[in-house]
Amino acid sequence: MKPNPLRDPRDRRIPRLAGPCVLVLFGVTGDLASKKLLPAIYDLANRGLLPPGFSLVGFARRDWTDADFAHVTHDAVKSHARTPFREDVWNQLAEGIRFVPGEFGDDAAFDHLAQTVAALDAERGTGGNYAFYLSIPPNAFPLVVQQLKRSGLSQPADWQPAGQPADWRALDQPWRRVVIEKPFGHDLASAQELNSMLDAVFPPHAVFRIDHYLGKETVQNLLAMRFSNTLFEPIWNRGYVDHVQITMAEDIGIGGRAGYYDGIGAARDVIQNHLIQLLALTAMEEPLSFAAESLRAEKEKVLAAVQIPADIAAGTARGQYSAGWQGGIEVRGFLEEEGIPADSATETFAALRLTIDNRRWAGVPFYLRTGKRLPTRMTEIAVMFQRAPHLPFDATDTRELGQNALVIRVQPDEGITLRFGSKVPGSAMEVRDVNMDFAYGESFTESSPEAYERLLLDVLIGDPPLFPRQEEVELSWKILDPIEEFWADHDKPEQYPAGTAGPESAHALVARDGRSWRRL
Repeated sequence: MKPNPLRDPRDRRIPRLAGPCVLVLFGVTGDLASKKLLPAIYDLANRGLLPPGFSLVGFARRDWTDADFAHVTHDAVKSHARTPFREDVWNQLAEGIRFVPGEFGDDAAFDHLAQTVAALDAERGTGGNYAFYLSIPPNAFPLVVQQLKRSGLSQPADWQPAGQPADWRALDQPWRRVVIEKPFGHDLASAQELNSMLDAVFPPHAVFRIDHYLGKETVQNLLAMRFSNTLFEPIWNRGYVDHVQITMAEDIGIGGRAGYYDGIGAARDVIQNHLIQLLALTAMEEPLSFAAESLRAEKEKVLAAVQIPADIAAGTARGQYSAGWQGGIEVRGFLEEEGIPADSATETFAALRLTIDNRRWAGVPFYLRTGKRLPTRMTEIAVMFQRAPHLPFDATDTRELGQNALVIRVQPDEGITLRFGSKVPGSAMEVRDVNMDFAYGESFTESSPEAYERLLLDVLIGDPPLFPRQEEVELSWKILDPIEEFWADHDKPEQYPAGTAGPESAHALVARDGRSWRRL
């Protein structure tokens, strides 16, 4: 698609709009599609960010017609969309909705899919531009990707990767992109195998590994806060930072995910992708620009410098929730959940102490923790600063004074809190902690888009900075694999009652350094 000659690319006031295209969604019957993807597509259309000819094709093992899939999409939009429902927007979107029934191993079904998208090119002017979203179990990735190749859907007919000039992607030709959901393998070897399979079908720039956390507004604001202000960058280093805590806590159990979760666990499910990505964004150096190559290069430098604990037993913790009370309701333990073996050694809580071996962060520990059935649901990055070297007050005057902290709240209440000491009004010199708070919901009239809205739009536009490339995935597994191997050879996870802040070993992990976790 040729650029608009009337638009200055430097002008950010004009929203980014997707060009003509088809989004083919595999796994349309799953919760992710109904609760996140389909509503996000409607919200993008409602915000005017999709072209009139945009088309959506669902693929699943259902005996549905186009009208049936449109009805399912309508119900998902009505239930979960974040923007108001408008009939005119829905009617325009519904005109481009199609459904192809079939199984992943069915050649005829993929031939039918190829005919369907070709027909949309003719009817709605989508120009042969296709994005394939694989919202399916990871073990189905290879089969679907091979079917896309066999049916001719993975590349335009005239695609020639070898011998092309450096700017060949800018030529006015159709594009094909594939989106894969995490997990990107279950260890380093499987991640490399998955990448080899994708590389054989799609060029690297056409593969989008989606981590919805990177689409959250607050995560992106972390970069804006650091690099657009002179206030924070001078103290964002080992000279002032005591340690960093990155937490993702959930107050729910595994729900209906037993088949996926058992054998995966909290570390592979959350730390390997979400939390290590947040660590990279927190610790990275300033990129030359916010183009994909520069941003990814700085993240990879940080991940390559991450060091795991020399004593893994002392520097990590893992646990399993047992029966307890959650929000006033008695809940069962992980081993009593339906579909979980009574002898399962899968962790529902994991905590790590990592360090970064570079000049900026040498000696500063990064504590990562995640768990289910914890007291609250929240995700945050807490940069804890060193205590003042001298306090000219009596000890009793500062008994409620802690460490200065900058807390980036990723969810649910997106915003930033700065904690510092202030004098209590009165005749005595009493100092205690106070908070200066910024909340997105109070500071901006426009609500933050849902993460999948931003990421889906980036896929359709072809903008990759928020998507980790294979090098980042492999570096993340190199951090986690030795820890997982150690855990596999040692005792089962420690039990912790549901509704509490995790196992005692997690508190001991930070207590050894004379520190404590922030309260959940």
